[in-house]
Amino acid sequence: MKGLSKKICAVMLAGAMFLAAGCGGGGDKKAAPATGKAEEKVLTVYSARSESLNNAVIKNFEKDTGIKVNVVIAGTGEVVKRVKSEKDNPLGDVLWAGSEAMLASSKDLFMPYTSKENDKMMSEFKNTTGYFSPAFSDPTVMIVNTKLKGNTKIEGFADLLNPALKGKISFGDPVNSSSAFQSLVCMLYDMGKGDPFSADAWNYVDKFLKQLSGKMANSSSQVFKGVAGGEYVVGLTWEDPAASLVKSGAPVAVVFPKEGALYAPQSVQIINKCKHPENAKLFVDYMLSEKIQNLVGTTLTVRPLRQGAKLADYMTPADKIKLAPKFNEKWVSENKTKFTKMFSEHLEKSM
Repeated sequence: MKGLSKKICAVMLAGAMFLAAGCGGGGDKKAAPATGKAEEKVLTVYSARSESLNNAVIKNFEKDTGIKVNVVIAGTGEVVKRVKSEKDNPLGDVLWAGSEAMLASSKDLFMPYTSKENDKMMSEFKNTTGYFSPAFSDPTVMIVNTKLKGNTKIEGFADLLNPALKGKISFGDPVNSSSAFQSLVCMLYDMGKGDPFSADAWNYVDKFLKQLSGKMANSSSQVFKGVAGGEYVVGLTWEDPAASLVKSGAPVAVVFPKEGALYAPQSVQIINKCKHPENAKLFVDYMLSEKIQNLVGTTLTVRPLRQGAKLADYMTPADKIKLAPKFNEKWVSENKTKFTKMFSEHLEKSM
């Protein structure tokens, strides 16, 4: 893991010039059946996933395939913007960030591919678009600082309107952060009783925004780090980093909102016109394989989506998690622009 971490840092510091060299440099060749051209054994992955998940998947992929992986790590909004800016000359091969709900409107950025492992995935988490392959799931949760919480009840969204929590809630920007977007959608479904565009749903958002006192986190990581560091009492985030902090002994607790959590998939997609499409296909297949799905499910704090995949006993069983009412991933993806536009309007009104 130390070697991989050093590699990640090196790639991030080197920037675009290094990536261009890394993608075009020498190395062992292998046949690329789709094009008939030789494809060097190298791959560039843009990832917004956690270090532990990156390490688990990428280190094993390199070992099992002999393909060297260059990794660029940043927030979802940043890596998506990078893919858009490089549209005419992609420097990356795989975008491991976001989900169908966030990326559907940018489908032209990605190459169509359905993994050979797709039929082994849970029925509700198959690639039905031909572009976005659900790999793991991070349910929406609240991370609570147990030292700062005191006697304040924090069990769901309704509790976040407690005046005692004003200015003490951490939340990202749903326009650019996939985790914040999922939290917003969950909030709207829950407080709108299954109708995210109802007056009740957006009345709640107005009240919630006042609780933030005009402050929003600049990145998704700032949310859980701010809570763990004692800057905030509670934050809206996803399960993986929150559960990891609990495992490491941080003074935090993971709370699934009692009104219902979103069990939305996080996907992996191949960048259109990338330089190493065959290696990218192998990477997607590998991520959905039984080996990796079981490894991640039993050793990390991310939920595998393959049928029959194993789950560690320190994770909350899926049947103990109440789901947000009437959530429809496809419908959300089709209406993402409406969600973010309305949020921006309500945010401006709250200032």
